[in-house]
Amino acid sequence: MSKLDPYEKEILDAFESGKLKISKSAKQKIKRHTMVAEATFKKDARINIRLSSRDLRSLQAKALMEGMPYQTLVSSILHKFIDGQLVDKSANK
Repeated sequence: MSKLDPYEKEILDAFESGKLKISKSAKQKIKRHTMVAEATFKKDARINIRLSSRDLRSLQAKALMEGMPYQTLVSSILHKFIDGQLVDKSANK
């Protein structure tokens, strides 16, 4: 473990001694985030797409660099685009 500053050590000590408690709002947020994560990662549909072999090789190379299967990378890119987390920079010109 890396060195903790005094504030971080104080928090860790309080957590380990049981002095910190999870608030009701935090419990609700955790439950909501869990539901969203489950819905996000549920893979219940299949698609087939055609793309150039060059694009496929590039996707596979990028996925390899990220340490994931290329299908997972494609799914992640599509998900981020749909959620508005991924935008086309050229559209803003």
